[in-house]
Amino acid sequence: MSKTPNIGRSLSIALAFIVSSLGTLAPLHLAGAQNSVMSATPPSPDPRIGLKPGKWDAGEASWNLRLLSATKPPTQFIDGVNSDITFTGPYAIQGSFNGYQVWNISNPRLPGLIDSHFCPESQSDVSVYGHLLFVSSESLTGRIDCGAQGVTDTVSAARLRGIRIFDITDIKQPKNVANIQTCRGSHTHTVVVDPADKANVYVYVSGTSGVRSPSELAGCISATPDKDPNSALFRIEVIKVPLDHPELAAIVSSPRIFNDLVTPERHGEAAEDIIANEKVVAAAKANGGFVVVMNGRERVMPEGFITQSLNNIVKARGGTGAPTHADSVALHASLQGIVDKFASPAFKPGQPGGGPTQCHDITAYPAIGLAGGACAGYGLLLDIHDVAHPRRIAAAADSNFSFWHSATFNNDGTKILFSDEWGGGAQPKCRVTDKMEWGADAIFTIKNGQMQFKSYYKMPAPQTTSENCVAHNGSLIPIPGRDVMAQAWYQGGISVFDWTDASHPKEIAYFDRGPIDPANLTLGGSWSVYWYNGVLVSSEIVRGLDIFELTPSALISQNEIDAAKTVHFDYLNTQGQPKLVWPPSFALARAYLDQIERVKGMGETRIGATRSELARAERAPAAEQKKRMKWLANQLNGYSSGSTDGAKIKMLAGAVADLSAMSH
Repeated sequence: MSKTPNIGRSLSIALAFIVSSLGTLAPLHLAGAQNSVMSATPPSPDPRIGLKPGKWDAGEASWNLRLLSATKPPTQFIDGVNSDITFTGPYAIQGSFNGYQVWNISNPRLPGLIDSHFCPESQSDVSVYGHLLFVSSESLTGRIDCGAQGVTDTVSAARLRGIRIFDITDIKQPKNVANIQTCRGSHTHTVVVDPADKANVYVYVSGTSGVRSPSELAGCISATPDKDPNSALFRIEVIKVPLDHPELAAIVSSPRIFNDLVTPERHGEAAEDIIANEKVVAAAKANGGFVVVMNGRERVMPEGFITQSLNNIVKARGGTGAPTHADSVALHASLQGIVDKFASPAFKPGQPGGGPTQCHDITAYPAIGLAGGACAGYGLLLDIHDVAHPRRIAAAADSNFSFWHSATFNNDGTKILFSDEWGGGAQPKCRVTDKMEWGADAIFTIKNGQMQFKSYYKMPAPQTTSENCVAHNGSLIPIPGRDVMAQAWYQGGISVFDWTDASHPKEIAYFDRGPIDPANLTLGGSWSVYWYNGVLVSSEIVRGLDIFELTPSALISQNEIDAAKTVHFDYLNTQGQPKLVWPPSFALARAYLDQIERVKGMGETRIGATRSELARAERAPAAEQKKRMKWLANQLNGYSSGSTDGAKIKMLAGAVADLSAMSH
């Protein structure tokens, strides 16, 4: 989730307000027993429209996807906000604004809670490597000791804004072995493995908040680089972590990957949002609310920000107790100046200096030496062959994009997808009136280190005004020969789509629930959904942990699903994207054959004969199997030259040849 670029949309403040309204219930496992529709064409009318609302009993709609389990959070987390997920062995580690939870998902129909580590902060982005767990901390209230009392002092040695490192050798008893403080905290981070450096692992830190006081952390400079070359702006931090001595982890570089980017074009607000804001502003003014001007438009300041500001005034005058009327008058007089001080200066499109000063998220793909930086106003392509010193090689801006949020490469590194978190994740941006190009994904091809735009993809079912909905976190599903991705859309649910044809992405499966509250906008839905060892695991912001499986259809065959399940991860950080490698299997060969049949890449007779030969070979003794597979591979290579899908037939031939090589 994004902390939007101005103080009026500060996510931590908005969440503090929203979370305060959430109720508490005892933890309970829920079995997902809804019927899943399975077909080649989506149901019509779309069953996602008009679903029954409810926090725990909302209506559900599913197509080509089956919910295996839905598990509520443990007691200390049930009134919190769940965030991202990482995986190691049989465990899913789920971040939360209250800390993190460890689930054993070896039985996806009945996940078991292993540990719930209470540590309030924003936003507890999580990653693993070996015996180490990394957790992001950005909020002003996050404490080194994980205390629930927060931090109220402007400068405090108790505050942690940066990266926590835990030793999880005993995952039930994590040990905090290091805390790396950074000038802007860590909204997200990316664990990057250097193929040439086995002794260390690296962490790219993306901090999106204001620069902290140098009195709290030496060297933190808020002036822009043109005024001070040591500025904490316009850079990311790279932490080097010695695996044998993680307590020695330290920042080793601060690459300025944003230099020389000009102010991008941005689209305006939706018409209904302008009208709604005017009504809110008028009501606030009539009731003595706190209104400021930001980006040329009047805004009502969030309640959490006002409460904190009033408390600061009370403390500054040496008072105790509740703020007085005089304190309120003083805040009204000073509020615009406070906002102007922290808000970004107004830059015109194309003007130097108005580009992003930080990334929201970076996805590293070490196997191809590239990373994708989703950096507020731009999508960046980075060269990471020198892991400690990433450098920008390409940048894309788009007036249809509001906030570049996250990135995903396809497996061969010829495409990259960026998501747009329009509205910061806490707003309804999938209404029937919202443009399909806004709050969507942008798909680019990559050639010679440059990106070329191809198309947009947006979850196609309109959502209500009480459902926060916009593009968020997802991952590739390892279906061989295709680019298929599962993606979270908050209360828009989960959408699985095929972007093999970069110009024509297509939804092929989904899951959605009705709104949490039919009358009021309430934060919820899927923060992220990732494929891990045969299942899709989703972090539900309010409701807990969801686990799904794909179901076969004319769009995804059982053979393709079986081949995807042969890809095994020992651990997975989606933002440290791994290269997908399929071991030789008959499922892999049949998956390619299904794809060839789907596009009529071979005649029916040859397809039938190939299926029969694969079936006979699978049952045959090893020596005969080797002979049959070698013969079939040669036959298939001969078919490829005259086919409309010759490349896929060659992939099938290669899979068959690999089966021949492994037969003994």
